[in-house]
Amino acid sequence: MPKLWNDTIEAHREAVRDATLDATAELVAEHGLTGVKMAQIAAKTGIGRATLYKYFPDVEAILSAWHERRIRAHLAQLAEIRDRDGTAAEHLEKVLGKYAEIQHERARHHDGTELAALLHRGEHVAQAQQHLHALFRDLLTEAAKTGYIRDDVAADELATYCLHALTAAGALPTRAAAHRLATITLDGLRRRS
Repeated sequence: MPKLWNDTIEAHREAVRDATLDATAELVAEHGLTGVKMAQIAAKTGIGRATLYKYFPDVEAILSAWHERRIRAHLAQLAEIRDRDGTAAEHLEKVLGKYAEIQHERARHHDGTELAALLHRGEHVAQAQQHLHALFRDLLTEAAKTGYIRDDVAADELATYCLHALTAAGALPTRAAAHRLATITLDGLRRRS
């Protein structure tokens, strides 16, 4: 087959996949995890059930793919902030704030439900956590080199501290409260005189 044909088919498959993920997330938000059937997803996506089964074996597989896509988007946002022009201190502050915001929003989407339990198992979550830890560790290492943060604690330990501390943003009532938590977390990182 010609390359253009292959590219067109792949673009179509990706569009169907994205539409399926979005439709499933909407249906689960409306009806709960156990209230959604493959026929509903196919109808909302605008495809036949047989086509849907070519892409995914069940609702859980669709939700796992949706969650993986969201995680990739969040990691890309954090990496984009890290890679902007600016100082190590500015990058660290902005990444901490954005991660707190992501945690706050995540909790709004699946707050302690069976959906959260389903979404947070699997290899994609473990890989994302490793990637996130490395991103934080590298930012902290750079900020320590400039003297902005303490260097008496290993960057790996500080990365763990940040990630665990900012997870609490999910329990906070507002985005502003999540950003205050990021500020408090940053205060704990600063070099003591």
